[in-house]
Amino acid sequence: MKRDFQAPGRSPVFAREAAVATSHPLATSAAIEVLQDGGNAVDAAIAAAAVQAVVEPHMTGIGGDCFALVTAPDGRLTGFNGSGAAPCAASPEKLAELGVSEITDTSPHAVTVPGAIRAWETLLKAHGTRQFKSLFKRAIDYARDGFPVAPRVASDWLKNVDKLAADPVSAARYLVNGAAPEIGQVLKYPHLAATLEAIGDEGADALYSGAIAEDIVGALAAKGGVMTTDDLAACHITAVSPVVREYKGHAIAELPPNGQGVIALIMLGILERFHLENLDPFGTERFHLEMEAARLAYAVRDHYVTDPGYMDICHTRLIGEDYIDQLAQRISIDKRQTDIAETSLAPQTDTIYLSIVDKDGLSVSFINSLFSDFGSGIVAPESGVLLHCRGRSFKAQPGFANSIAGGKRPMHTIIPAVALKNGAPWLSFGVMGGHYQACGHAHLLTNIIDYGMDVQAAIDFPRMFFDLETHALQAERLVPPATIEGLKALGHTVVPAQGAIGGSQAIMIDKARHVLTAGSDPRKDGHAAGY
Repeated sequence: MKRDFQAPGRSPVFAREAAVATSHPLATSAAIEVLQDGGNAVDAAIAAAAVQAVVEPHMTGIGGDCFALVTAPDGRLTGFNGSGAAPCAASPEKLAELGVSEITDTSPHAVTVPGAIRAWETLLKAHGTRQFKSLFKRAIDYARDGFPVAPRVASDWLKNVDKLAADPVSAARYLVNGAAPEIGQVLKYPHLAATLEAIGDEGADALYSGAIAEDIVGALAAKGGVMTTDDLAACHITAVSPVVREYKGHAIAELPPNGQGVIALIMLGILERFHLENLDPFGTERFHLEMEAARLAYAVRDHYVTDPGYMDICHTRLIGEDYIDQLAQRISIDKRQTDIAETSLAPQTDTIYLSIVDKDGLSVSFINSLFSDFGSGIVAPESGVLLHCRGRSFKAQPGFANSIAGGKRPMHTIIPAVALKNGAPWLSFGVMGGHYQACGHAHLLTNIIDYGMDVQAAIDFPRMFFDLETHALQAERLVPPATIEGLKALGHTVVPAQGAIGGSQAIMIDKARHVLTAGSDPRKDGHAAGY
């Protein structure tokens, strides 16, 4: 598909030496600065993520979790699972004793150990060349001296005033006279600046022990939480082997559970059986098949995917040909199936994803998240650490794949990804948007592989996903009316999307031409850049 230069839009970024794609311009600039100063892709990713922890505080932060895929120029993949576990004292029985029957996003029991900073440190030790102290410089400057609020950030902030106002500390830190900040308003976070400085000087242990850890535990205890400083001190990062499945001559690599990456692979396996390349990318048939595949795959997710130590089935079986054949046979091209279990969806969330490729061909696919907007809304008062709510995915009752348990990691929505072609790195990509991410991976890849879109066109292309309450299909505004009517005729309920669905970044690597092609989602504030 060729760009219409008379229509709004943006071209992909072409570069030869290095490329960066993030959801915030200040993060992209920070990453480029590190690369041009001699740092590598992992160094630049940490610098960018630290900036985003300041300038996109509703999406990400040092009180969140992190996953990453690092790809060497020869195609060797290394995965990092930076998700924290539930406190050791957590259990359905303990929550019942405390009168808790549901884990909401603002509950202290939704706060699992934040794994991000330990993950960043592990990534740097394994693949980086710089230290926190130099990489945090931009983030510390923005936190101490101020940064202007970007338009999409301001729009999201406005939706969360009630959530922030419910807690005195979060209200004081993240509201301006009780209101959300305006576009372009300059904000400062001196407490967070001091914490970033401490981590820069002392390493990750500064967060997982000592005064900052005590501040975090105290903030949770005041609300009835059961996390201890021992829970924080025990935080560790797991190096994992990616799960790889072929899709039309491309090896798609995802991280294994507790993330939902295998669900993207299941979707691709189902869709591969229906020859999408012969269908109109805007047409009813394409969206029908994509949504039916998503419904099937997400039902699998809800039934099986959790901390791998608690799974009833090996994840490799879920992406096996026999199992995917069984799933695909349930899809009818002529109608919506009524016997698929509706997936369990928490309120829709978002995150930050970034992709970087450096001059040596090292690439990093990186995602960091608080899960819900502003996470749990719980802020450690002295350190300024805003805590995530990843434990929102746990069930408070026993008997479920994701029933809460001490030391257990919850099912995660955030999933970085990589695609290889002929054994060489070809695409570093990810999709933001909470539960949408697995579906978004399949959507993006089929846009590129089946329909020949460049990375920016594939990112821009209109999306569809489930409504959270009714399970109707939400369609973005640019989905053609004829397609929507066609879906209704097949038995789907389709409603307008309440807002943009997710976001995305991607970098394509053309080794033969020594060219990088980068794209960033216009649904966010960011952009791609290179040199």
